[in-house]
Amino acid sequence: MPPGTILPQDWFARHAIEVAPDLIGAELVLRGCGGIITETEAYSPDDPAAHSFRGPTRRNAAMFGAAGRAYVYRSYGVHWCLNVVGNRGHAVLIRALAPDHGLAAMAARRGTDDPWRLTGGPGRLAQALAVTGADDGQGIDGRDYVLALSPGAPVV
Repeated sequence: MPPGTILPQDWFARHAIEVAPDLIGAELVLRGCGGIITETEAYSPDDPAAHSFRGPTRRNAAMFGAAGRAYVYRSYGVHWCLNVVGNRGHAVLIRALAPDHGLAAMAARRGTDDPWRLTGGPGRLAQALAVTGADDGQGIDGRDYVLALSPGAPVV
């Protein structure tokens, strides 16, 4: 796929360990705010740290649905976290991005314009992008979300 191509759902239908590094350098924009993904973390159903480890629940239902959807959860009851679903029970946590779209809106949400403090860390990133539980299960398909290969990103 050429740079700038919106990633189709089937692109994500792989093991999280394969998807996670391929997302580094991709562009994530949610409702006009975002940037280049710089850090990810892979979770698979055989990983005791994965929410899918004990099987499907109401909380992790998105992880067992279609690939290429958002799995959003609350961490420690405080911060929303954004993941992209891969194969059944697999998800990739978007940990950080280099912000370059909607900087003023992100700065207002975060109370800072320091790029690291805007989107460095999964909780900061979710707050800057205004991710909420309403995003859980939504498609990463170019409507509210745009997830596209950027120049220099790996092509799968």
